[in-house]
Amino acid sequence: MAQHHLGEHSRQADSIYRACRRDRGFTLVELLVVIAIIGLLIGLLLPAVQAARESGRRSQCQNNLRQIALAFHLHHDVHRFLPSGGWSWDRPPTYHQGFPAVGAAQRAGWGFQILPQLEGTNTWRQGALVAVQTAHPVFFCPTRRGPQTITRRDKYVPPLNGGFIQHALCDYAASNREETGPLQRFEPLTLGAILDGAASTLLVSEKRLNLAHLGQEQDDDNEGYTVGWNEDTIRKTTERPKRDYAAAHGDGEKLFGSSHPNVINAAFADASVHPISFGIDQDVFARLGARADGQALGSW
Repeated sequence: MAQHHLGEHSRQADSIYRACRRDRGFTLVELLVVIAIIGLLIGLLLPAVQAARESGRRSQCQNNLRQIALAFHLHHDVHRFLPSGGWSWDRPPTYHQGFPAVGAAQRAGWGFQILPQLEGTNTWRQGALVAVQTAHPVFFCPTRRGPQTITRRDKYVPPLNGGFIQHALCDYAASNREETGPLQRFEPLTLGAILDGAASTLLVSEKRLNLAHLGQEQDDDNEGYTVGWNEDTIRKTTERPKRDYAAAHGDGEKLFGSSHPNVINAAFADASVHPISFGIDQDVFARLGARADGQALGSW
């Protein structure tokens, strides 16, 4: 009798164990449903994660432009004039008796001229070759790329080394190629020349590039941040900005632009930074680029 009861209890325990195992397990259909739900959640969260990352990168880009704009003002405080747009693409940074020239005597562009105001004094003082080769993170939009250089033949007049030179690049350009903006070729201007109001006059913004050729020698991304009066660092405002693109041929077409989804970040002559939509009216954008046209700006 005892054995019978023991056997019965054993069978009951085994039955309960098997039922518990069935309750804890997943069928194939249930597993597929769970996987599908997880995939759906990831699909919903991924755009939010990407948007958050882009928001952070865009904020860093805005901070870069704010530092650059403040450097323009500090340069003005020291020298009583803004940086110039420089002389020409084939002129290296100018040094007199081993010291960097300033004002109209400086043939390099605004990027080189504001180095002391961007904690780049050592680079500024060490000579043209060091300056041309040294990449500065503040000149790069993190949405597009990190600090980048290219290597090309020495095309300077006079040559710096006669061989190959590494050129530190730049994602920002000043206003404007039409010479109606705060920067002009050869001769520097003062803040007093901005008659339309510093808060509504474009100073520096992001430049448009062909992303397919980043890191390669292309017409508007090869001389780098030190270059004088060249589309690497000076862009036009008579055409509205456009988004970066990727193609086998072509460059940024001397336009402002960016890799951000809908806007470019722009620093104004009062050192404020604002987004500008790619859909901005062309005439309004041209007026933003002009320092003294006397025309009403309107909304933008």
